Amino acid sequence: MNKPMGGPHGPGRGPGMMGAKPEIQKGVFSRLMKMLFKDYGGQLVIVAICIVLSTIGSTSSSLFLNKFIIIITDGMKKGWDAVSGSFVNTILMMIGVTVVGIIASVIHTQIMAGLTQGFLNKMRKRMFSLMEKLPIRYFDTHSHGDIMSHYTNDIDTMRQLISQSLPAMFTSALTITVLVIYMLYLSVWMTMIVFAAVILMMVVVKKIGGQSSKYFLRQQKAIGKTEGYIEEMISGQKVVKVFNHEEENCKDFDKINNQLFDESSKANSFANIMMPIMGNIGNILYVAIAFIGGVMILSGNVKNISLSGSPLNLAVVIPFINMTRTFTQNISQVSQHMNSIVMALAGSKRVFDFIDGEPEKDEGYVTLVNAKEENGKITECKERTGEWAWKVPHSDGSITYTKLMGDVRMENMTFGYEKGKTVLHDVTLFAEPGQKVAFVGATGAGKTTITNLINRFYDVEDGKIRYDGININKIKKDDLRRSLGIVLQDTNLFTGTVMDNIRYGKLDATDEECVKAAKLANADEFISILPDGYDTMLTSNGANLSQGQRQLIAIARAAVADPPVMILDEATSSIDTRTEAIVQSGMDALMKGRTVFVIAHRLSTIHNSDVIMVLEHGRIIERGNHDKLMEEKGRYYQLYTGSFD
Repeated sequence: MNKPMGGPHGPGRGPGMMGAKPEIQKGVFSRLMKMLFKDYGGQLVIVAICIVLSTIGSTSSSLFLNKFIIIITDGMKKGWDAVSGSFVNTILMMIGVTVVGIIASVIHTQIMAGLTQGFLNKMRKRMFSLMEKLPIRYFDTHSHGDIMSHYTNDIDTMRQLISQSLPAMFTSALTITVLVIYMLYLSVWMTMIVFAAVILMMVVVKKIGGQSSKYFLRQQKAIGKTEGYIEEMISGQKVVKVFNHEEENCKDFDKINNQLFDESSKANSFANIMMPIMGNIGNILYVAIAFIGGVMILSGNVKNISLSGSPLNLAVVIPFINMTRTFTQNISQVSQHMNSIVMALAGSKRVFDFIDGEPEKDEGYVTLVNAKEENGKITECKERTGEWAWKVPHSDGSITYTKLMGDVRMENMTFGYEKGKTVLHDVTLFAEPGQKVAFVGATGAGKTTITNLINRFYDVEDGKIRYDGININKIKKDDLRRSLGIVLQDTNLFTGTVMDNIRYGKLDATDEECVKAAKLANADEFISILPDGYDTMLTSNGANLSQGQRQLIAIARAAVADPPVMILDEATSSIDTRTEAIVQSGMDALMKGRTVFVIAHRLSTIHNSDVIMVLEHGRIIERGNHDKLMEEKGRYYQLYTGSFD
């Protein structure tokens, strides 16, 4: 097929998030949050409340330590009996707060587990639904492995973001906020020392974290490229082995994999160096608070400023030291999670770009309906009659019906897959109902392109295609394609039974109709001797069948649809000469009474065509039946006899 060959990411994809701006990341994050709250707003509120309770439970230990030290100090002066009640009450309160925190933590983790999987389930469904609406051009210009990466790797980064990074970031941010309040409650002076260390930490995060984020974004793109190459090599293993291309493929893969290695190594190097630096800053701060607090207590000249109003003593300094350690650990965790968030936003952006892909446009309004004709008048009916009609609504509200005949006409048609690269030049032809029209010519002449335009996989740039007198741009694409049967050179069989694959052409077909279609295509004979007959399971595109057998099933699939127009694109190219003779009678029966477009390199299969079009460089250079073209001794004569000058 004439089509533009794009890179792994197709035209316009470029480096993607490699140079992503902060506002782009904010936009992705904002969109993700809106989607989450739209579907799971109530659950997220419960999770937030649970995280608050859990955070209070985990951070209150330092405050209770302050209380215990005060009680013990008073007990040393007044005796145990004077403070025993306060001591027991404080212990019970501490146990209660801790238990509430643990319960809240369990609840929020369980809710997030279900919420995350539910969100990803909906996202995958949405991606697949939108993928089905993308035009063929998208799949022609994008690596299939890279598309698969959206469903696997990119979705997994979203899972990590929702289930791990976001709750952890919220918990750390809340913990830091609570600790700041606690520290101000105990001592403003020492809190200022902690803030000075935090400023230093933020500088480190900005310098090192910025580099880490940049390479994590590049890593995400490199993963998609690697998966795309692997998928391509898996699907082409037979060709690889036939041409002994294993070593060259390994070299090519090494280049792609080394790029992934370089990006991942740089990303993780910066990420891994972050934690030790932050941890050591925290250790230095821990020692500094202990030293400065001790000096301030011993000097006795420093008046403590705090929300509690308590003097500067061991009951303040010891809990403060513990708070400092927890505070710096949470700052480090925030910086560490930033890398995961950046990587997840890169994956999320790729997912959003995918689901934002422009769907196949369909401005048609003419539909295909069941019909019956009585006294020359066509009427619409719900039941199947074997007859079809085009339902044409008009601006004045009236509706007319045109009988589906299979009359296809192309008028001055010009087309190119890319601007400035014309594939078809001013092509004009027609196929009357029941005619068999064949296209022949060298590879790249534009034969398949014509059939792609008939079924509107692509739309013409200039000229018109009329189907039963109706411009096909006015016909809804689903209805247009329902009236066309297509058998391609490359067969696609799906995981399921032989019967399921035949029924793919008409989902409500009975078993009897499927068997009849198989007999028409002469596929019944080999299907009957399969281990389970029509119930034989097919996997991996029918790998347990020969190429010819797969093609016969594809022909039967088209036959069960029973369309008035058939497009056969090298339909018998994979069938040996003996099988071809068997199939040809079935093909003739299939084509009887239908308008048929045939593309064939094997000219013996089209000599009985009503019209043969010879194409060269996107132009029709000869047309006529077999006898007429042989008499002219032009290009068709050369192709048929092999007598090239």
